[in-house]
Amino acid sequence: MDSARLQPVLLSGVFIGVLSALPFINCCCCLWVLAGGALTVYLRQQNVAGSIPAAEGALLGLMAGFMGGVLAALLSIPIQMVMGPIVQGWVSAMMAANNEVPAETREMIEKIMSSSGRQVLNAIFSIIASTVFGMLGGLLGVAVFKKNAPPPPPTVIPHEPDVVQ
Repeated sequence: MDSARLQPVLLSGVFIGVLSALPFINCCCCLWVLAGGALTVYLRQQNVAGSIPAAEGALLGLMAGFMGGVLAALLSIPIQMVMGPIVQGWVSAMMAANNEVPAETREMIEKIMSSSGRQVLNAIFSIIASTVFGMLGGLLGVAVFKKNAPPPPPTVIPHEPDVVQ
């Protein structure tokens, strides 16, 4: 991959990964990933004279989404280590305050909150979802940031001189 394609992928991957890893900013689900895929196409489009094809936009968005998903998974590990006990305390307090929750539901929630396998599944899902939505964002970026082709030059019809008989 040449540097003209690598730089937009790297920048957009960092954009996707950082915003997706932050717990309270990532409330918009996959919006950051779609925006990152479109950002990849926008940055690539700045270095090209014409429009980039949809296949290239999809591929650029896919690569940025994959990179962002991996980065988000890696960044979420220390964030979860810090935020995990806080969130677990909130959930425990809500469960204690609500007596109407069945015992089976309480057990299931406690099991989910204490499971370390949850982080692995969350990371795998994050990478897959980011890859798919990054590709969709790349396709969206191709449609939005498409450069219009310049109009063709006017055709000049040579004028024949009038023939006098």
